[in-house]
Amino acid sequence: MIMHTRLLRRALAGLGLLLSASVTQPSHAADDIVFGFSVAMSGPMAAYDDNSTKMARVFIDDINAKGGLLGRKIKAVFADTKSDRAEGAKAGQEVLRQGADVVFGTCDYDFGAPALLQAQKAGKVSIFLCAEDPKAGIAGIGPYSFTSSIAAQVQGAVGAEWGYEKKGWKTGYVLLDDTIEYDKSVCAGFDWMFPIKGGKIVGRDTFKNGDSSIASQITRLRSTMQAQKVDMIMLCTYLPGGGSATRQIRAAGIDLPIFNGSSMDGTYWLDAVPNLSNFFVPVQASIYGDDPRPEIAQLIERYKKKFNEAPVTQYAFPIYSVLELWAKAVEKAGTTDTAKVVAVMNTFKDEPTVLGVRSFSDKLHIQDRAPYMVVEIADKKGKVLEPWRISQAVPNDVLYRLKK
Repeated sequence: MIMHTRLLRRALAGLGLLLSASVTQPSHAADDIVFGFSVAMSGPMAAYDDNSTKMARVFIDDINAKGGLLGRKIKAVFADTKSDRAEGAKAGQEVLRQGADVVFGTCDYDFGAPALLQAQKAGKVSIFLCAEDPKAGIAGIGPYSFTSSIAAQVQGAVGAEWGYEKKGWKTGYVLLDDTIEYDKSVCAGFDWMFPIKGGKIVGRDTFKNGDSSIASQITRLRSTMQAQKVDMIMLCTYLPGGGSATRQIRAAGIDLPIFNGSSMDGTYWLDAVPNLSNFFVPVQASIYGDDPRPEIAQLIERYKKKFNEAPVTQYAFPIYSVLELWAKAVEKAGTTDTAKVVAVMNTFKDEPTVLGVRSFSDKLHIQDRAPYMVVEIADKKGKVLEPWRISQAVPNDVLYRLKK
């Protein structure tokens, strides 16, 4: 999920420094709590896993500075998935071999599942760094698996409800990159909420993330625009293909507002889309220096102090919030035993975290109505417009896309 070569180089260099010690893994004490990162250190997923993995290391430092959990320090071990699903299973097995008590997987269900299925088989807690397809958790992995993020459907629903109520978008055109489950889930959330508010979807089309050209899709979009009023485009995609699609839409002279999921947060990819404006994304925390919560600013400062750079995407933050909840559960349970810790986590209802309230149950280990902030990207900058929490939780049939 990367757009710009520069970002990928930065991520790979960052993870290279981050994981240099993993070539010869440091030993850990018998009573240490071991975090096993089966994540992408190379390949296109590395830029997403980079920020999240680094933020998890900030969490480790924060806990260890307080004396650890239950008097035990947290240590980290690593294995590279190489952004490859087959290698992911091997990476999951490797960190388990190194004693992982909690196993972390790539920031996407499709790419992270192979590693985390190994953790489920071993009876260990597993956490997707920031996957947003609802299968990332109980449905796709098992009862001991969680994701740190919010269901992708919520992102699409935010675009529908906020857009209708605040921007007056009454008609929308859905352009779906159907390469991965995340994209389908973002669009499913929009498809569910927009008609509820009174909006009308006047057309839809699909493309693939690897398509070099979406000229035919743009032609069909133009035809719809000529036939009837189109207020906005709901774009469900990720980088790099999302950047290419956005560039082609704007190059065709189509200036309609575009709302995309969180996958295109950040400004690192904007060199490819000169003068982009009227582009909106929902974020869990702002990297643009305008997040209204002081604890986010403090978290960014600790991240910068440790890694000499700031996070480049909102995907850095969700892992910290779910680890706060995991730590609370460990303290309450008085143990790191998987079943006991998960049982406590399943009782959390609107539990406060650095990103706002979070809830889990024995049926759902992803957020179905957590708050977002809407960011507008223009002039190569991002700006928080306002917070938004959808008016109702995403129902199960939408979460799991049961309706055809």
